[in-house]
Amino acid sequence: MLHVILVSILLAASVAAPAAATQTPVDAVAAEAPPFDDWMRAFLDEARQRGFSDELLYAALRDVTPLERVIKNDRTQAESTASFERYLASRVTPALVRRGRELARQHAPLLGRIARDYGVPSRFLLAIWGVETRFGRVTGKVPIFQALATLAWEPRRADFFRGQLFDALTIAARGYIDVPRMKGSWAGAMGQPQFMPSSYLGHAVDFDGDGHRDIWQSTADVLASIANYLKMYGWQEGQTWGREVKAPPGIGSRIPSTAPTRLEGCSAMRDMTERVPLAQWKALGVTRADGTPLPESSLQAGLVQVGTQVFVAYENYDVILGYNCAHFYALSVAMLADRLR
Repeated sequence: MLHVILVSILLAASVAAPAAATQTPVDAVAAEAPPFDDWMRAFLDEARQRGFSDELLYAALRDVTPLERVIKNDRTQAESTASFERYLASRVTPALVRRGRELARQHAPLLGRIARDYGVPSRFLLAIWGVETRFGRVTGKVPIFQALATLAWEPRRADFFRGQLFDALTIAARGYIDVPRMKGSWAGAMGQPQFMPSSYLGHAVDFDGDGHRDIWQSTADVLASIANYLKMYGWQEGQTWGREVKAPPGIGSRIPSTAPTRLEGCSAMRDMTERVPLAQWKALGVTRADGTPLPESSLQAGLVQVGTQVFVAYENYDVILGYNCAHFYALSVAMLADRLR
């Protein structure tokens, strides 16, 4: 049976992998996780019970072994190892801003249609596209199934990535893209908008009408899929994301009585205050970054501090965090969008 052949190949591949002379991240994970071949055998059994064919499992998983660099990257992500200034400087560059403005002009009619259909300003679509993949130039070369299998086997976020691995099999089974082309980031993100498999299944759209939700090569599908993602996460039409501000010394001691730290949401959301009327921050002495008064507005805003910089963040900032739950990321997207205004 092909299933037996597949398991044999997988076992042989894991046995044949060269052993490192010193302990590696894979070695450390192996001490916490079951042997990879045992894990894979159980995964294959469940996949077959879910209706995935032996042919697909053979094509997707026959050469899979844990990737050391995937585990290393997962545990040393840029958001946790670099300063915000360094992170921002590497992502919001003059060259990226110039290219974003060129693409805004080149695709103006398309961007206009998408903005009307989804209610998301073009500059935010371009900013996410630029920060994620340099406008499609850097989409990743890691085999998606190998990346996801590594992270599904690693105990730290195993449940999440196990689900993503099944979603990746679903994408291939439905013929949206063939297995050899399924390459992307070390974390399993795919295409020009770097969608995880679940995001592809839930949010990718066929905007150019060719019958395919092609986030790999179709600019129309890429931009519309980003817009659909943001809209479905609650983007508020007509609002922006927030702004950098200047907070007076000692404001930290006065924040709890005005807006306590959030208790729900992703980790970055819990690392900011609850939203209150902008007028309350104004009353506490918060101003624009240049020292002028905050605008008169009924918007609700939370306070975010990253390094020495402080920001007020509106509802749409939460939506950007829904794309990637990290203040470094969300602020980079927001600030690039401001440069592309």
